[in-house]
Amino acid sequence: MDVNPLANPKGVKLLCELCRIPAFIQCKGCKVTYYCSREHQKADAVGIHDKVCSRLALLRQPVQFWPSKEEREKRYKAMQLEKIELIEMARTLAQKMLFEGKHEESVPAAMLSLRYAIDVYGVSTIELVPSYLIMAEASIGLGNLVQAEEYLAKADWTILKTPDCTKAIKSRLYRNLGLLYVAKGDFQEALVNFADDIYNSSHEFGTDDIRTSGGYFHMANVFFRQGRRDIADSMYKQVISIWYEYLNHTLTVNISAQEDESRRKSKMLNSAKTLMEEISSGLDEAQEAEAIQILSSIHNIKEHQPDRQSKDLAQTCHNLAMLYFLMGDLNKAKEYGRKSIVASDQVKDDKFSKSLVEFMKLCERQIVSN
Repeated sequence: MDVNPLANPKGVKLLCELCRIPAFIQCKGCKVTYYCSREHQKADAVGIHDKVCSRLALLRQPVQFWPSKEEREKRYKAMQLEKIELIEMARTLAQKMLFEGKHEESVPAAMLSLRYAIDVYGVSTIELVPSYLIMAEASIGLGNLVQAEEYLAKADWTILKTPDCTKAIKSRLYRNLGLLYVAKGDFQEALVNFADDIYNSSHEFGTDDIRTSGGYFHMANVFFRQGRRDIADSMYKQVISIWYEYLNHTLTVNISAQEDESRRKSKMLNSAKTLMEEISSGLDEAQEAEAIQILSSIHNIKEHQPDRQSKDLAQTCHNLAMLYFLMGDLNKAKEYGRKSIVASDQVKDDKFSKSLVEFMKLCERQIVSN
């Protein structure tokens, strides 16, 4: 349905969801979202709108009058909670797309999260920073470095005037600053910021946490580009080890829980429905995408190194195999499991070899059962 903005009631503006200029195309689903062109409508649909159309229909409907104060407060709190859920969902989706290299597609979700964060929390509050950082990362990926600097400046200023800002948020700021300096070719400044990222993340989560591993990974990439292979390889090894410990522990806990449940219900462990419907990576969609990005990048680097360390390659493949298994992609899990077996032929580590063999048996059982 096309809408003529000049025919709107006085004081009512129809603005494009993406660029905020006057709009004349209405979404036929929610009927509360507008666009200046079919191109922007399509971009928003791909980015996030198809996933939130019904939610926006609820959030953007005209405010109803409730006679009692209690009803008004109840309605207000319900709407605020709905908006907060939308903010988190949009941020997770946008971050997932960034890890997948879909920088342009991530922008609509990032913009939506920022718009509703301002609506819920107000202007210049610390709760806006995650959206600023996502917008900055998208801008870096698109080569819009000036725009990225503007978003990072807003995030930095907000953090500076928030004394109780968490180190987790500071870590994300420094990581984005590091990525900005990498894009500028200033590797020394990038290393300084990645070091600050690791420092803050380590304090918040620990030095061997998967949320700290991203800082090690990006710092290793800088050393790799500088030709400082020994340092880069040692940091990649640390990233591999962190993810191996996390994924192996998560898989073990999942399988143990399923065995207990199977015994309780007197069901066979081999039932794909029993195991695969309940198993979880413990990560959200963005974290899964980050894990794939990090581990796949290291795998590609290790696979093409003429003097590669066989154990590092084997463990990276095993990491990817476990990750895909936990995500429910059995074919990819088996594919990387096989690659790990090939790479581990020269590895003298009985514990690792046994773990890999047991994992492959588990994959086979699930594929057959499925």
